Amino acid sequence: SAGFIPVFVALRPARQQPEPQAMAGGEKNGESNKAEWQFVNSLINILLVALLILGGLFFIFAPELIKLITPGFSVEKMALTVLLTRIMFLSPLLLGLSSVFGGILQSAKRFLIFSLTPIFYNLGIIFGILFLVPRWGAPGLAWGVALGAALHMIIQLPAVRHLGWRWRPLFNWRDENILCLARLMGPRTLTLAISQLNFLAITIVASTLAAGSLAIFNLAYNIWTFPLGVMAASLATAVFPNLSANAARRDWSGFARNFSATFRHILFLIIPFSVLLIVLRAQIVRVILGTGKFGWSDTILTINALQYLTLGLLAEALMLLLVRGFFALEDTKTPFWLGLAGSILRIGGAWLLMAPLGVGGLALGWALGGIFNMILLWFFLEKRVQDLRFGEILTSGLKILLASFLAGAGAWWLLRLADNFVDTRTFGGLLTQGLIAGGAGLAIYLLAAAVLGVSEIKSLWQMVKNRLSFKNGAATDELIQH
Repeated sequence: SAGFIPVFVALRPARQQPEPQAMAGGEKNGESNKAEWQFVNSLINILLVALLILGGLFFIFAPELIKLITPGFSVEKMALTVLLTRIMFLSPLLLGLSSVFGGILQSAKRFLIFSLTPIFYNLGIIFGILFLVPRWGAPGLAWGVALGAALHMIIQLPAVRHLGWRWRPLFNWRDENILCLARLMGPRTLTLAISQLNFLAITIVASTLAAGSLAIFNLAYNIWTFPLGVMAASLATAVFPNLSANAARRDWSGFARNFSATFRHILFLIIPFSVLLIVLRAQIVRVILGTGKFGWSDTILTINALQYLTLGLLAEALMLLLVRGFFALEDTKTPFWLGLAGSILRIGGAWLLMAPLGVGGLALGWALGGIFNMILLWFFLEKRVQDLRFGEILTSGLKILLASFLAGAGAWWLLRLADNFVDTRTFGGLLTQGLIAGGAGLAIYLLAAAVLGVSEIKSLWQMVKNRLSFKNGAATDELIQH
């Protein structure tokens, strides 16, 4: 999507919402949208051929690859692994095509269908576990994954066809838009590789600490990433087509308006969440993990790691928007180089801080690297766009920060008060204490934000209502108005 959406949006006719009546006939709609579907068909066919060739090679040479990766496997395990690997090769083929359809739907602001794709993917896997594994054993699970990938693609097909797409046997790999997409994909792929290298480096650093340190970091990290996917990624994904359209039209005022609105909405959601996460970190970790063989010392280490990670939560959330700002400008190189600089600080910080802080040092190094990366991204993006409406962002940010501080103080006080009435040695007591303090903190935050005149309350509420009424695209457009 990072490369596809800006290119596709630039090809689309200037319109806020697709008109089904005008587009239902595919190429009969005239030249206005012919180029976009030619680009899509060439991309799909090139991608299909490339994935079939790669998949065929992997299928043929799977035994040799498995022997290389798992030399200690027995003959039986080797044969099973080869079979599972061959079945699983269907998944990237189907998901690759599905990603193109997903980019089309995002560009057209059809987020409802797009948001259902992971659900259908998981349904396929669940079907495999419940019905195929009992019959076929482990291969049943692999077929379930392949089924999930097929459902991931199929669920989007009717909506994409409704927008006007019809398959055509085009294979114009020299098309300037295909070449532009290829140029954008290279740095983006390297950026994703850096993310994996970050985890590899953290694994190496953690291996020098006490046993279980990496597992503790991963547990804290999994809790920490929850608001990124649910809140920040959703907002950044929703506004990305608008930013791409603004950049294609060189409408920098509209770009800044879209960017600023989404930036402020991320502040509105993530700052109070970060504050409450720090205040309630012990209750959250103990409720989620503090059972079974997970001991008290492990719980304390996870709480500390989560605390340090949360310091970088806002920066990590804002980076999801900032990188899409560059992608909208058809620039994937700058985020790569800045991400590389941030990774060096992440890894270096983790290495330096692990001695005094242990696993907490890994978390703090990770957070500091993210903050540094976010600052660099802001600086270079503002340099490109000139005006990102920093003044209104700062004004809203200070109000949100004050409301969040009051919410955190109220939640902390209620934690201490509830401690006198509930037994925090039990799961039910911890859950009750956390719900009371967290619920009160949320209420205080919303009340304080309303009193302080934080406008994001109204626009976010309108966005939620639009989503619930299935007005695709209206939710995102509502953000533009505030």
